[in-house]
Amino acid sequence: MQITHILILVAYTALMIGVGLWFSRRKSVSSGEDFLLAGRSLPATVLAGTLLATFVGSGSIIGAASFIYQYGPWAGLFFFAGTFAGIIVLFFLAKRVHQLSKYTIPQLLEVRFGKPVRIIATVIILVAFIGITAYQFTGAGYIISLITPLTPVQGTIVAAVLITFLALSGGLKSVAWTDFLSIFIVAVALIALAIYIFAVDLGGIASYVNGMDPVKLTMTGGLSPLQLLGYFLPLFLLILGDQNMYQRLAAAASANTARTATIFFFIGAVVVITPIILLASGSSVLQPGIDPDTAILSLAGADFSPLALGGLLLTGAFALIVTTGTSYLLTCSGNIVHDLVGQIRKSVVSERQALVVGRVGVLGLAVLAYVMVQFFPSVLALQIYAYTMYGVAITPALFAALFWKRATGIAVSTAMIVGGVVTIIWEVRGLSEQINAIIVSLPIALVVLVVLSLLTRPRDRRTENETAQGQIIGR
Repeated sequence: MQITHILILVAYTALMIGVGLWFSRRKSVSSGEDFLLAGRSLPATVLAGTLLATFVGSGSIIGAASFIYQYGPWAGLFFFAGTFAGIIVLFFLAKRVHQLSKYTIPQLLEVRFGKPVRIIATVIILVAFIGITAYQFTGAGYIISLITPLTPVQGTIVAAVLITFLALSGGLKSVAWTDFLSIFIVAVALIALAIYIFAVDLGGIASYVNGMDPVKLTMTGGLSPLQLLGYFLPLFLLILGDQNMYQRLAAAASANTARTATIFFFIGAVVVITPIILLASGSSVLQPGIDPDTAILSLAGADFSPLALGGLLLTGAFALIVTTGTSYLLTCSGNIVHDLVGQIRKSVVSERQALVVGRVGVLGLAVLAYVMVQFFPSVLALQIYAYTMYGVAITPALFAALFWKRATGIAVSTAMIVGGVVTIIWEVRGLSEQINAIIVSLPIALVVLVVLSLLTRPRDRRTENETAQGQIIGR
């Protein structure tokens, strides 16, 4: 425990709480739209910051770092390639997403496929996103235990309280601005530490290369192409269909702002992910045999970095995790308000009711996330499960709604259920230790979607949804 580390963490936490309190004022958040879409007022730089901070959390600083530590930098680059490919696709979708301006993905799916699809999608999204929130609690709790006398369990509770408060306070306005500030801290910490580690501890690139296990210097890191694909696909499919991404693009000040933000998002991803790959792989040279989950965080110790730099790294990692956790809690509250409560009431939820229900939903989801985290052995395991569940069940349905007129409601709903069930069975039986579930569940879900769509008749084009359907498909 270092006093310097504690002071840096306390300063960051105080800043985040201050931002949360500022945006919790009534005039900042007075309606459900303010809470979930920041009043559709986010500028490009803030939007890019919140997009990046949302997608780069403990899954990157702990989960991906664990993968890179075990399999090397080239395999790590392939792991993250799904993120970059997904951002490129989002660039071309950004204007359309902003124009659609839906609160949730199930809302959009209902326009094409009806209420049953909306309900099924809502359940799957909540299961997946609660899982993503859960491993943010774990990661943040672990960092707190490294800095303070608290145990990991106690740290997880503290982290859960902080993340929940920030999501409850000012909604997306609060989350977006804390994300923007946090990602700056993260980028500075990761770049500064990477330079120090390579210049001082490793003694240069040559020592780094010579000290690494030769297998880790290969393009696959010892994994089969099928195994590598099992790590690439979850991130790629998640970012393509991530409700967080769509909500933030809808919250942009304009359609052009949304597209510009995706360019900044791509650049920011390069800036943040590059030092993550270098630090995690460098750690395998400096610290062979450690717990892979600690590959980057352990470099904050006095043996490897100055106190101030180590404290900045831990706080930056903590910032990444907190911002991701708040984002996923917030987006889940949108599903509670619009896809559950709104459907049960059979009427439109007022703006004031949406605000209250959204905040209650955040609190309930935080409790469920804390419970879920007890059932997975590592952050990486929980990360891949959650990404797979979402990517297999939701992303194909979303793209069918956007781009395939022949897709039908019965085909989409069946594909979502089958993909989700196969993923769960694969995880429960422990088969993901050899090959990740997505390699099996994604092809099955796609076959079901295509075959059933071809066998069943599309919805009557003359229904009242015809105009909205045409807008979604872009015709």
